[in-house]
Amino acid sequence: MSAGHILVVDDEPSMRRYLQTVLELDSYRVTTAANGDEALEQVQKCSPDLVLLDMVMPGPDGLETLQRIRVARPSTKVVMLSCVRDTRKVAQAMRLGAQDYLSKPVQKEEMDDVLRFCLENADPDAPGAGEAIEVGEGVFFFSATPIMRHLRTQAMQVAKYDFPVLLLGESGTGKEVMAQLIHKYSERAHRTFLKVNCAAVPSELLESELFGYEPGAFTGATRAKPGKFELCNKGTLLLDEIGEMSPGLQAKLLQVLQDGQFSRLGGRTTVRVDVRVLAATNIDMVQGIAQKKFREDLYYRLNSFVLRMPSLHERKDEIPMMLRHFAMRLADRYACPLPVISPLLVKACEEYPWPGNIRELENFVKRYLVLGDEMAAINELQQGTPKEQAPPAVVRMEPRQPDLKQMMRSLKNDAEMEVIAKALEDTAWNRKRAAAMLNISYKALLYKIRQYDIRPRQATG
Repeated sequence: MSAGHILVVDDEPSMRRYLQTVLELDSYRVTTAANGDEALEQVQKCSPDLVLLDMVMPGPDGLETLQRIRVARPSTKVVMLSCVRDTRKVAQAMRLGAQDYLSKPVQKEEMDDVLRFCLENADPDAPGAGEAIEVGEGVFFFSATPIMRHLRTQAMQVAKYDFPVLLLGESGTGKEVMAQLIHKYSERAHRTFLKVNCAAVPSELLESELFGYEPGAFTGATRAKPGKFELCNKGTLLLDEIGEMSPGLQAKLLQVLQDGQFSRLGGRTTVRVDVRVLAATNIDMVQGIAQKKFREDLYYRLNSFVLRMPSLHERKDEIPMMLRHFAMRLADRYACPLPVISPLLVKACEEYPWPGNIRELENFVKRYLVLGDEMAAINELQQGTPKEQAPPAVVRMEPRQPDLKQMMRSLKNDAEMEVIAKALEDTAWNRKRAAAMLNISYKALLYKIRQYDIRPRQATG
């Protein structure tokens, strides 16, 4: 039985033959096309489940062909085939609706992961299953596992109804991204979306931040200032870390949710607003209520609908997809070549528990992109895996054995720093010329200068 129908589009005959061979060995039904016009004809004729589309082709290129496919058959999944220097084009393709990308030369293990996410793991009853939906500038909602597809469906349903939603989950699990997804599919999508981190603003300032103030409300208040509720009128307001809000301010928030009105700090008149409130927290709300840290009536007002974000450990099947997407986005941002995401690196990432969840994974990809050392990245994961700690005990101190990996890393950093410093000195600290001499991007050079704290040497008399 065929595993699915795949259309391979590439102007290189050898690449078409290679992909057709390896795909047919895995029981896929394969059709090929040599250019964009042939690809569109095959899409309309054969209705393939997925298209592997080359980015650079004569005639209609990959981006133009992608746009045509999306118009002719929007439900068709498209994966781009790109060279390592096509970073910006890959980013544009993702914004145009491409499902994923594969770097040339295509590695079978990586291709298997992509096909598994796009085809085998997809829910045929859910349009766009397994997609990375862009909910903001460079911000994506991933839904390549059953639990996330279910959450995505719930979010899209609740988006249509104008009542508060409470988002629960550990730090870094993507609660803000979920809020943006709800806003995107709501009737307020064309209006303002704002976020206020209740833990980041001191409690004495949070009231004025949310509700604004009148002149003379406090020392230094020389003119009126609207708060986030007024600025967000007709839009959506995310109150992040709402569990950290003071009880007194919770009472005022409850009034806004009930009546849609409030008074500015120092004001005597009421202000009416129409704002949809989404709230997020990583604390145990039931425990917070029991400890009198959170108002019970506000909790029941907010939890008209509750969405609980799973940890990355609970959705680790999405890690390969996230690795590629973060690599693509960050390479585009820092103007770097797309890094290699090998099966060995993917395996190490899947085995690591990610206590910091998606945020930690993104920061890991950022470091890997800058340093470009795959084995160092894998060692970082293997050494950083939390292990059970024995209870503290009195032990005899033994001489510390040298850590060879640490020594090698230190030597590598020292050598790299010396090479960069010499290039800067040889070019009289002309950083663009130094970057060209070192064959790295200008942004990468600036990062290295900050990383190693390299400074011009002081002249001595």
